[in-house]
Order: sequence, then C-alpha cells, then structure tokens
Amino acid sequence: MPLEVVMQPLTVTFLGPLLAMDLTLPFYGYRVPAGFPSPAQDHLEERISLDQLLDIQAPHTYLVRAHGDSMIGSGIYDGDLLVVDRSVDAVPGDVIIAAINGEPVVKRLGYIDTIPALISDNPLYKPRLILEGDDFEVWGVVRCSLRTHRGHV
Repeated sequence: MPLEVVMQPLTVTFLGPLLAMDLTLPFYGYRVPAGFPSPAQDHLEERISLDQLLDIQAPHTYLVRAHGDSMIGSGIYDGDLLVVDRSVDAVPGDVIIAAINGEPVVKRLGYIDTIPALISDNPLYKPRLILEGDDFEVWGVVRCSLRTHRGHV
C-alpha cells in the first residue's frame, strides 16, 4: 500500500514594510571559489545599495516569511524571507502573495484552460482554481527571496 504524504501548503507571515535607506555595502566582483580563500579586498569593484540590488520601491515593498514546501520548485523554502512589491500588476507566471477567501498564500499566478489559478511549484500540490464565488485579491508580486544559511532568524 503506498504511503500518503500530507504536507502543509505554503503560507506567509507578514513582517512589515521596508523603509528606504542609504546604506551601501562593498561589492566584490571576484567569484568566490569553493576551495582555498583569496584576499577579497583586492577585488573590490564598487559599493552597492541593497535597495538598488533588491529593487526596493519603498513604501510599496514589504517582507513576508514563507512557511511550507509548496513553492520549492521556485527556490522558495520554509523560513525564507520574500521581498514583495505591491506597486506592480501581477501577470501570469509571477509568484504572488494573494488572499483566497481570506487565507494568505504564496503561489504562481496562472491559468488552467481559461480559468485563473494559483499554482504550486511542487508536484505534490494540485492547482487551486479561482472560481467566480471566491474572494480573491493579489497583495503583491514576489521580487526575490532571501535565505539564511546559519539558522532561522
């Protein structure tokens, strides 16, 4: 008898809006080898703003924390921070933060036949069709995700 796997869909925790800042960080153009270290100071190319790098359009950008595994095909994992822009219109193919019948989710916006759908990027989850009676609202487009490699914050 096959084992049935039941997993949680990917949901989000809202952390709040991002504020514009004038902080710049050093950017080293040197590709970091996975072997022996190299003195990176010799490769400093410029200073770069995280606002610019992450295309933060304050006050239209906010952070959410992802929970679950339904978007792993997009590289979004449990605990990742998502940078969300609510100033752009979502188009099919975008990863979005949306509310369907009051439940916030992160999914890919798409169509199945001619019916709009919220699509997971994990084959364990079926698409959720957006039907005429559903209360549906897009809360923003995911611009990028940030992952901590030293435990969750």
